[in-house]
Amino acid sequence: MTRSGLAVWSLVAVTATWGAAFVIMKPAIEQQPFFDFLAIRFTIAALIMLAVKPTVAMMLTGRMLAIGASLGVVLGLAYVTQTIALQLTTAAITGFLTGTYVVLTPVIGWLFFRHRIGGKVAIGAVLALIGLGLISITGVSVEPGQIWGVACAVLFAAHIVGLGRYSPGLNSYALTFVQLCAVAVVCWVGALPDGYQAPPTADVWIAVLFTAVFATIFGFFVQTWAQAQMEASRVAIILTLEVVFTALISVGVGQEVLSLKTVLGGLFMIAAMVIVEFPTRGRRGHIAGTAPADGDDELVPVEPLPH
Repeated sequence: MTRSGLAVWSLVAVTATWGAAFVIMKPAIEQQPFFDFLAIRFTIAALIMLAVKPTVAMMLTGRMLAIGASLGVVLGLAYVTQTIALQLTTAAITGFLTGTYVVLTPVIGWLFFRHRIGGKVAIGAVLALIGLGLISITGVSVEPGQIWGVACAVLFAAHIVGLGRYSPGLNSYALTFVQLCAVAVVCWVGALPDGYQAPPTADVWIAVLFTAVFATIFGFFVQTWAQAQMEASRVAIILTLEVVFTALISVGVGQEVLSLKTVLGGLFMIAAMVIVEFPTRGRRGHIAGTAPADGDDELVPVEPLPH
């Protein structure tokens, strides 16, 4: 299997883990404030990474710290805005608005780095967006929280684009560690003003540890590594499969009831991934920093804008 192929299936595994984490988190954040949950989750994740590989501290160059901290702050703010959106509007609408990063990612990549938007990526993004809508939206309303949901999507898209742009050439483990530390700091800023509340029960602690190890360390390490191998727009489309796995696992544990709309939404999102990843004649192995040219899948170097 090529590195790009391994990256694809690794990201699919990550989306399955994130889907399971969302289901596990749902009852946990009903018992512990969301900010407090995230703060302890990311702190434990960073401490575990440090304990497993203490030499990571020796890898923290100035460039690594600058890039990792910047990406981590963007990711942390994405969680903050998502939390505010959740408080002001429904989970379904928040989930849909967050998922619009699948469309915003190629747009931001084009605006800042002139990454061309290939035809298959554009089609895949639209199909994924339709799938998100079918799974997430149960009604239409206009609420103040929606602006926070859009801001969240922009931040997640910016993180994906930035990670794809700056992760090549950097140690994935160290870059993940710095990002998690930065996210933890952002979350503690949200948790401390009204006083930190520790996980109140063993079940909540289990949720914290599961999300810290699997959804955070494993998930963000794989994403950081994978984005050094493939285009950010493809990554965004694959990551939307998290919604599909969340729906499937929720149905499996009895939290949700399977509906035809959910099935159709899942099929749209799977179709989006297949279209984007299905090999075509002339396609070569992709590395970060290249993009499809003029709607086909032949990859050519793209000159970045000054930054």
